Formats: sequence, C-alpha cells, structure tokens
Amino acid sequence: MRPATPVTSGAAVDGVVRGHRPILAVVTARNSTGASHFCVVPVDVSWTFSPAIVIALAGYGAVYGVRWRKARAQGGARAAGWGRAALWATGVACLAAALISPIDVLGEQFASFHMVQHLLIADLAPIALILGLTKWILRPATRWVHRVERAAGPFAHPVFGVIAYVGAMWFWHVPALYDAALEHAPVHALEHASFFAAGLLYWWHLISPIRTRLRLGGMGPILYMGSTKIAVGLLGIVLAFSPTTLYAFYESFGDRWGLSPLDDQHVAGLIMALEQSIVMGIALAYLFARMLSESESEEQRAERYEAA
Repeated sequence: MRPATPVTSGAAVDGVVRGHRPILAVVTARNSTGASHFCVVPVDVSWTFSPAIVIALAGYGAVYGVRWRKARAQGGARAAGWGRAALWATGVACLAAALISPIDVLGEQFASFHMVQHLLIADLAPIALILGLTKWILRPATRWVHRVERAAGPFAHPVFGVIAYVGAMWFWHVPALYDAALEHAPVHALEHASFFAAGLLYWWHLISPIRTRLRLGGMGPILYMGSTKIAVGLLGIVLAFSPTTLYAFYESFGDRWGLSPLDDQHVAGLIMALEQSIVMGIALAYLFARMLSESESEEQRAERYEAA
C-alpha cells in the first residue's frame, strides 16, 4: 500500500512520484498563519500488474475456454453460446478493472473509487461470471455442487447468502476496518476476497444455471433481493449524508479533483445507493423473464406428455 501524501504548508508538492504516472490536482492547504493557499499534489493513476492477480485472471479465462469448447462441441450453441462466453469475459474484465486498472490505485486516494471497486468485485463480476455458465458447462461439477450444498447445511441456505452479503458490506465499512484495509495489503486482500465470496454466494442463489433443492421460487427472489438491497442501500445513505468524514485515511490527502474528503465520501455513498437500486431493478426484470420462460417450457413439456 502506498501511504497517503500529506499536504504540507509553505511549498507545493512538485507532482513527481517515482515509478508512477501522476495527474496533478489542486489542493487547498493552510500555512502557519492560517491563511489558505493552493498547492499541487499528484493523483496516482498507474496500473497494478500484480503477477498473482494476472495469473489468476488468465486462469479463469483458460479454464472456462476449455470447458466452453467441449460443451459447445457436445450440445451446440444452446449449450455454450457466444453470449455466454462474452458474459464470462465481462466478469473477468470487471475483476481486472477492479484489481489491476487505475481504479485500484485511485481507490487508495478516493472513497468514491474505492466504492466502485467494491461494487465491481461484489456485484458486477459475480453476476457476469454466473450468467456465463450453463447446465452443460457446469455438468462435470454439478454433482460436486450438490454434495457441497448438502454438506454445508444452513450455510447453503439463501438466508445465509443475505447475511453474508449484507454483513460483508457493513463490516468492512466500519471506520477502523476500512482504514486498516487501506493501510495494510493483507487486510485489503482479505476484504476483496470476502466481498467476492459473499457476492458469488448471494448471486448464485438468484441466477444459478442449475436447479438445487434450495433454489428460490415464487416471491422468494423479490423478498431475497428487496431485504438485501434495502440493507445495503441504507449503508450508502449513511455515507452519503454523514456530517463528518468517517475514514481518517483519506483526510491526509486533502482536496483532490475538486472534492474534499467529506464530499468524496458523500459521492461514494450515492454511488452505492444508486448501484443497489439499478442492479435490483435489472435483476428482478431478468428473474421475471426467466420465470415466464421456465413456466412456458413446463407447459410445453406437459402438453407433449399428454399428447404421448
């Protein structure tokens, strides 16, 4: 982790950071007499090419590509269409954007970019990755998934998915834990891992391509999503309307790109609240369309059975 660059009184920072590509930002500061003045500090927008992350993302693509080709050879476009491959690639791209693009570095300087990073990891990437799967693609792992579900007991229940997702969001936005994640790389990695795991579990119960004994039906998806998104959206509202800065880590940066630390926190909260609302609306529309499609398919099977 790169420590925050404090705003010093007197002279302005020259904006040169070795090994990075800074963008200059005007920062308001005060000198020893208390008079305000402006100084220029660098905003780091470099890429973070961590070998472990790059290898992992390449592995996700390679493993999926092999299985996609086999499923397509066996079942044709319905089993593994190009659209599914594009969705999987989108999921991997979301993870890449969150973990190796400038969003990762900017998240250490802006609460708003850190929020974007969290939502990419916990929502957009899991949604795209799961939608990229089909029954055919998952066929070698279906029995394993069912065994894990039975062995997990209550931890495989959709209620636990809600608890894990909401809990991870609120837990890591506790000021002490939030600052610790920014200051210590292992804690930051743990934060990202917990967001991704909670996101995969949560969205799996909603859009899983294979049927399980705990799959939500009827009004279940609406209650499942409504309770979760309201709870997380409330966190966004707390951040958006807090009268004070909750995260001390960002205060040492001062104003950047025209945003004070408090304004930046408010933007982060609004991003969270808005994203939760948009995702919930799109997901509910998708689930409704899938329900109609499945209902129509069941009716057609029943008609064929009666005709036979």
